[in-house]
Amino acid sequence: MAAVGPLARVARLSSSICRSRTLDLSRCPQRRGVASCVDPAHGLTEEQKEFQKVAFDFAANEMAPHMAEWDQKEIFPVETMRRAAQLGFGGIYVQPDVGGSGLSRLDTSVIFEALSTGCVSTTAYISIHNMCAWMIDTFGNKEQREKFCPDLCSMAKFASYCLTEPGSGSDAASLLTSAQQKGDHYILNGSKAFISGGGDTDVYVVMCRTGGKGPKGISCLVVEKGTPGLSFGKKEKKVSASCSLGAAHACVQLAKDHLLVRKQFGETLSNNQFLQFKLAEMATKLVASRLLVREAATALQENQPCAVSLCSMAKLFVTDECFNICNQALQMHGGYGYLKDYAVQQFVRDIRVHQILEGTNEVMRMIISRNLLTES
Repeated sequence: MAAVGPLARVARLSSSICRSRTLDLSRCPQRRGVASCVDPAHGLTEEQKEFQKVAFDFAANEMAPHMAEWDQKEIFPVETMRRAAQLGFGGIYVQPDVGGSGLSRLDTSVIFEALSTGCVSTTAYISIHNMCAWMIDTFGNKEQREKFCPDLCSMAKFASYCLTEPGSGSDAASLLTSAQQKGDHYILNGSKAFISGGGDTDVYVVMCRTGGKGPKGISCLVVEKGTPGLSFGKKEKKVSASCSLGAAHACVQLAKDHLLVRKQFGETLSNNQFLQFKLAEMATKLVASRLLVREAATALQENQPCAVSLCSMAKLFVTDECFNICNQALQMHGGYGYLKDYAVQQFVRDIRVHQILEGTNEVMRMIISRNLLTES
């Protein structure tokens, strides 16, 4: 009998997900009719459309109905994420020999965009978990890959990425956490901040200094929960993160639906030309953002010389424009947009940090301009 890999499981389980719960269309804008001009499936292969559909269905059935509760009660939805891992979403671009799905960066961006329409902050953590698993898969030795990756891909264990420190954020090369080798182990000293999943996760991928000053003196250690000396501070009250495209897609749908039903001065808002034009601008920026992300993902996968600049452009442009899209959608809702009964306000809160996270957009501008000015 042939082995069933993660991708095969995704295709096989897609129909069962659709039947798992009754779809609440009022909470799940991603599954209603989508205008062809903003259809996120445009340009994808049939295989990509299949796992995109699985991700959209999972977002609609397993994430969107709980998004507000997870936010209000600060819940880390372990069982929901493990169900996502059963579909191959725990190690999307990890190699199959250690349990991963072996997909491309473009495939990954398609999946994260779809999942984030259900819950941006949960998808943000899943994206970080995937990055940690990929780092161990790519840079770890055979023993490390076989020890950590299978449990991470199944999400039997969860991972966190530890880079930011109280005194070093965007200037990551100035980090002070140090590691000194003593025999067959390292002594790690320092503190980290803003760790997604910190305290709830099992594996910590820690960036630390083992050499001199600057980026060349930095190494990466994997630290397991329970290691002597590892401790956690208080849980911060913070706005959640990542996956701007999915949030913007959901907000365009929410804004469109609101304009079609909300009446002012005896007619629906959809008849107001100013709002029609605003919606058109939102849709245009959404599609432009999506195209840039997919172009950058392809460049990264193919290790193109322009990959760093394109990824920086995507991070800069998409996080700015998608926040503007969500913010405009809230504005279109008027006072209703500020009520927690309406999902649009949570999308706005969840994606504001994207302009700061993973290198501020000011740093992205530095990277892009440096590349332009140093090219011969």
